[in-house]
Amino acid sequence: MVEFSDYRQFDGIGLAQAITKGELSAEEVLEAAIARAEAVNPTINAVVHAQYDQARQRLAEGPGDGPFQGVPYMLKDLGAFDAGQPCTFGSRLWADFVPDHDATYTERCKAAGLVIMGRTNTPELGLNASTEPALHGPTRNPWNLEHSAGGSSGGSAAAVAAGILPVAHATDGGGSIRIPAANCGLFGLKPTRGRNPSGPDVGEGWSGMSTGHVVSRSVRDSAMMMDCTHGPAPGDPYAAPVPVRPYADEVGADPGRLRIALMTEGFDGEPLHPECIRATEATAKLCEGLGHAVEPASPPLDVEPLGTATRVIISANVWNTLRLRCLALGREPSGQDVEPVTWALAQEGLARTAADYADAILTLHVQGRKLAEFFQSYNLILSSTLRKPPLRLGELDMGGDPEAFYDRLFREEIPITPYYNNTGCPAMTLPLHWSPEGLPVGVHFGAPFGDEATLFRLAAQLEKAQPWFDKVPEV
Repeated sequence: MVEFSDYRQFDGIGLAQAITKGELSAEEVLEAAIARAEAVNPTINAVVHAQYDQARQRLAEGPGDGPFQGVPYMLKDLGAFDAGQPCTFGSRLWADFVPDHDATYTERCKAAGLVIMGRTNTPELGLNASTEPALHGPTRNPWNLEHSAGGSSGGSAAAVAAGILPVAHATDGGGSIRIPAANCGLFGLKPTRGRNPSGPDVGEGWSGMSTGHVVSRSVRDSAMMMDCTHGPAPGDPYAAPVPVRPYADEVGADPGRLRIALMTEGFDGEPLHPECIRATEATAKLCEGLGHAVEPASPPLDVEPLGTATRVIISANVWNTLRLRCLALGREPSGQDVEPVTWALAQEGLARTAADYADAILTLHVQGRKLAEFFQSYNLILSSTLRKPPLRLGELDMGGDPEAFYDRLFREEIPITPYYNNTGCPAMTLPLHWSPEGLPVGVHFGAPFGDEATLFRLAAQLEKAQPWFDKVPEV
């Protein structure tokens, strides 16, 4: 049997290599992951569905010979269907929903050799930057149980930070990979729009603002996972630019001398928490020490129309999602089925017009061109991931006043991350700073459309210069 202290020394690629070499068996690795989940999940509430027997059966049948052969994995409970396993979207409305087919992403994960052993907690329909759904209850941050693990991929981030898994599925429509990765001391990269498939049930998430990938402890796991899952599937409405070479080859490659724009405030021009500024400025000095050029600069994005466009698009998609689910159930949508903020947003979407939606899409494209022009002068934009260190649980409540919720969410919590979703550009958060209270503070880099390669190169360089892999919570 593999002891937890030994299991935690490996990232996903390391586990796969040990299994391939016969140094570990896939069975004992899976049992170590299950044992850790059973030990810690009652405390952090990261896993909302366990499928341990199915995972054992998968190993008995043979997981294949992909680069993650035999590595335990969990899917976020928001899409990414796994045939015969529940998917609740963090909502009572889907509490008994069981898909009869795999998502394209899930098929590719299985082809990579991953062994799916459960699903992780998410707020209702992924609408919150904190994971506290009424259906499953709050996920707690392994670094401090009174604080939020972030959202909407909070369950995945907490599971990885707590040592259940080395890497886990996550999605990002406004920061939902990067927010929980920042809160939990992990690496999290949001891919370019269209990089990973959303099919076969939808062509895109939130009109292209949402995409999926992973949270991980190592940069190389994230890069290799991208190699395993990216690329269009038949019927996809569009695709991201084709990478020059495998992303795994970018890890350790020389990034060259990058020109980096430094932001120490949000895109809204409002100040950040002093601890977030310290994290950003310290990273700027680290980058300069590595030979990069860093100077204060920020793109001239029009934040107010982008905020309006974001809300139009999300509200329209929320209404449509509820409508389709209730159509399948043979009843009319009702506020009794979902949380108050979700219902208010759905009603807002119902009241919007086709002209509102067309204008919102146009706004995103206009601002995307402004950001693209800025990237003609800079390779990357450096900032804090969030406005503040991790919030306490209960500070972002979807059961209260909707306007107060959205004001706090966008003005006080996420002044950086959504704008890369709006424009489709890739972005990442790195665990390079901790507050005096021991809470992780993420540092954020944004890149031009299609340029995950530069992000992976710099991430690996920073990972080597200031390692974080062995910095783990004691939960």
